[in-house]
This record gives sequence, C-alpha cells and structure tokens, in this order.
Amino acid sequence: MSKKLVAYFSASGVTKKAAELLAKAAGADIYEIVPKVPYTSADLNWMDKQSRSSVEMQNKASRPEIKDTDAEIGSYDTIFLGFPVWWYVAPTIINTFLESYDFSGKTIVLFATSGGSKFGKSVDGLQQSAPKAIIKEGRILNGRLSEDDLKKWADEF
Repeated sequence: MSKKLVAYFSASGVTKKAAELLAKAAGADIYEIVPKVPYTSADLNWMDKQSRSSVEMQNKASRPEIKDTDAEIGSYDTIFLGFPVWWYVAPTIINTFLESYDFSGKTIVLFATSGGSKFGKSVDGLQQSAPKAIIKEGRILNGRLSEDDLKKWADEF
C-alpha cells in the first residue's frame, strides 16, 4: 500500500473543502499550498484583465511565490494535487509547487474544482514542471461528494 498525500491550493475555500474530504476518504496526509502573498477578492476578479490572477495566467512563466516548501514529498508515493481551474488550466502557483520539490518517480493525480470547465491542458502545462513524475488527470470534485465514492477513486492509485 502506497503512502498518499493530498496537496492543494485553494483561493476561496472550495478546493480546501474537497481536499479535506479526499484526504479523509483516502486515509492520506494533507498539505496546503499557501501563497506567500494571499489572494484578495480583487486579485481573483477574472473580469478585470489587470487583476493579479489575470496577469499571472496571461504569463505562462509566472511563478507566484509560496509561503513554505516544507512538505515531506520524499515520504509519499502518490500525491493528489488539487486546485481551482483558472482559465481552463491549473493556476501557475501549482507550477511553483511542482518546481519546488523533486517528484522523480512519484505519481501525481490531479483533482480540481471548477465553475464549469474541465482540466483543459492542465496535465501538459504541469508535466514540464515535474518532468520525472507521472501526472494523471483525475477528477473534477464539485458539488456533494460521497466519502465512499472518493475512497473507491483514491484506492485506484
């Protein structure tokens, strides 16, 4: 049985809730990816082309700083990596997280929350940040989530 970690970034709390449910169902440890500078509601205004999130997502090289890099990644075989879908992909802070650790030989299973879109090209956009890991598109975890359903899904990995 592999040791599992649920690592996640949540800007508004929705992804955090999904991550907590997944960690409980999977019997996994949990780690929050915290931005060094927290996002405000103005930063997250996707209708404002000058908002922080809009500017970051327009620049594929953007790497928002994270508060710490103390996750014990080496202790885990499988990492469930969660995020809200922004502009049809993972927020660039997820690239920052992946580039902050050695994921060689690890399996990374993506999960996301979204207002309506799917993963888009998230796997492609993240694979370059962890080239020696196996990154798999997982599930969009919106709405009411059953612990039994999440356990069955997590046990696949």
